[in-house]
Amino acid sequence: MYKYDKIDQQLVNERVAQYRDQTRRYLAGELTEDDFRPIRLQNGLYIQRLAPMLRIAVPYGLLSSTQMHKLGDIAKKYDKDYGHFSTRQNLQLNWPKLEDVPDILEELATVEMHAIQTSGNCIRNITTDQFAGIAPDEVFDPRAMAEIMRQWSTFHPEFALLPRKFKIAVSGTKDDRAVVQMHDIGMEFFKNENDKIRIKMWVGGGLGRTPILGSVIHENLEWQHAISYAEAIIRTYNIHGRRDNSYKARIKILVKAMGIEAFKAQVEEEWSHLKDGPLTITQAEFDRVSAYFEPMAYETLPTSDASFDTNLASNPAFTSWVKRCVHAHKTDGYRAVTLSLKTHGEAPGDASSAQMHTTADLADAYSFGELRVSHQQNLILADVKLSNLFTVWEKARAAGLATANIGLLTDMICCPGGDFCNLANAKSLPIAKSIQAQFDNLDYLHDIGEIEINISGCMNGCGHHSVGHIGILGVDKDDEEWYQVSIGGKKGNDSSLGKVIGRSFAADEMPAVIQKLIDTYINERTDEEQFIDTVRRVGADPFKANVYAEKESA
Repeated sequence: MYKYDKIDQQLVNERVAQYRDQTRRYLAGELTEDDFRPIRLQNGLYIQRLAPMLRIAVPYGLLSSTQMHKLGDIAKKYDKDYGHFSTRQNLQLNWPKLEDVPDILEELATVEMHAIQTSGNCIRNITTDQFAGIAPDEVFDPRAMAEIMRQWSTFHPEFALLPRKFKIAVSGTKDDRAVVQMHDIGMEFFKNENDKIRIKMWVGGGLGRTPILGSVIHENLEWQHAISYAEAIIRTYNIHGRRDNSYKARIKILVKAMGIEAFKAQVEEEWSHLKDGPLTITQAEFDRVSAYFEPMAYETLPTSDASFDTNLASNPAFTSWVKRCVHAHKTDGYRAVTLSLKTHGEAPGDASSAQMHTTADLADAYSFGELRVSHQQNLILADVKLSNLFTVWEKARAAGLATANIGLLTDMICCPGGDFCNLANAKSLPIAKSIQAQFDNLDYLHDIGEIEINISGCMNGCGHHSVGHIGILGVDKDDEEWYQVSIGGKKGNDSSLGKVIGRSFAADEMPAVIQKLIDTYINERTDEEQFIDTVRRVGADPFKANVYAEKESA
């Protein structure tokens, strides 16, 4: 993984020193709240409902075991002994003291970490596939490009105060797992008919108050122009994006208002001044950064392992875990493992400091000292030998990290919601826990099959409710918390936005509502269909009729 050079380390150290003095001045009354707000946001600090929240950057979701150990230490020392992994592959601390944040940032800097550009109207963390570099369907390893984009966008003076936040995702696989169509810019790398790497550029996607699928702005961009074309897009947005209304300030609103062809014409004009200039990525520069992401020191292993096969045949619990949590690897004899942060009764995405240390230890012992964070708020060991899977399962299970529910109903995406966030209209975490309790039967979950439930506490959509097979959105109705339900959303190559099924529900109704949706699916499905397939085939009416039947009769 990428290692800081002297310039990286100096920049981060200087930022820590600056922020320490700025915090001192604020606490001494020398800076007003209005003065301090943009400063703290530039350093990843929000003021939430009950306490500050610090968002720590995890570039493209990649962590060393040393970094994960440090996160565990910080969560124990400065927070309430846990952290929350977000859908942007970052870590959030929900309870740090404002005066402790400079100390936290200083500790992070010792392991090449920071909180720069994790908030504010700037280019946020570049994200990608959690299986980058090891996925069998990969045609281009996007990690080097993600790092090049990170270096370009960090402290970019022209883009430090955009109309609104800006998010970029890169993907190099046949099946998109980076949700490129739902980003301000999505880069989909592929090989053309001449076996040359090209980029399909998406623009204007986004969730939130007005969810919009991105539009293709360039079908066949040479990879060397990734930065210059992205800069042309963001310059166009920076010039024409609205600044009078934060709800209408995202690039998706600008693209929709202008139309993709008119927007593209503006971008192409801007790009004409940038193309083939200093922003062009040379092969030498790409090779330099790619060297940090060379394949691990894989052993030559057989494609099967006798001990693994024996345990698979004799241990049903292990078998269920392998089915849901173990993934194919491009190198023979290795697998990727998802460590579930969706234990029943716990907030989705939360990890205790002890669990962070355990994952770091597992990475050291079984996965070359490296970890990944997924958009689904889970952790990944990318390079586990087939022969070590049973041992990893036993140790993960002892730490509460081996729930065999990846891809199933209780593998929910959920934002912190009204328990923490000032913007939330309703609580998200209690809804997630009540649904977990309703479906606390792994055998039943396996029978239901793959289904995605995404929960957001407000229209900002941090829980990605718009692209959930079932989406749940917290709404305010007469100063009470209610929940709007949508179905039919999906991420990936065939992304779609969910449609609201009808009137909202009270919190205590939600487990029964989800149960009725599942019952409808079971009654309507064919043998081969997953939930999303059935919704797309039969439409929303059968689901709506079942959910609202008792309400209408009452």
